Amino acid sequence: MAEIIKSYCGYIQTLSSDNVHKIYHDNEYGFPLESDNELFARLVLEINQAGLSWDTILKKKVHFFKAYDNFEIKKVAAYKEKQVERLLNDAGIIRNRLKVHAAIENAKKIIELQKEFGSFKNWINHHHPLTKEEWVKLFKKHFKFTGGEIVNEFLMSTGYLPGAHQENCPLYKKIKKLKPMWMQ
Repeated sequence: MAEIIKSYCGYIQTLSSDNVHKIYHDNEYGFPLESDNELFARLVLEINQAGLSWDTILKKKVHFFKAYDNFEIKKVAAYKEKQVERLLNDAGIIRNRLKVHAAIENAKKIIELQKEFGSFKNWINHHHPLTKEEWVKLFKKHFKFTGGEIVNEFLMSTGYLPGAHQENCPLYKKIKKLKPMWMQ
């Protein structure tokens, strides 16, 4: 058991079924996402995790969805200073001006990519496969606040890079059946 606990999947096995990490691991982590709004939400959550624990983000996740209009890209892209101030005063989310502005600017960029590629997902698929380093370079070129760890976790958590689950994790086989992009 000690060997298993060294991994995220092993750690999850020690948690109760209502733990935020267990819920995320079992229902979201590594599962391919289909909608641009879902992808945008995950990107914003990963950006907000920078410098903080994932536990903090998971506990605030519901608040993030409420604060950011369910991550509807067009709505977030249209945010003005009034919405920025509202977000900066919302204790339910991470109140960091750079991260708030990154969400808005990244929403605007996704709209541009949607016009060119039909969707944000199509843009990602168009560039697949790339190495982690190539993905980071690409994301840094197009998006705000997207360093190596943020890009890696975003792509791994959405099925574009392998590594979300160990092969002995029951979720590994379940996700593999969904044919995530890292398998293609």
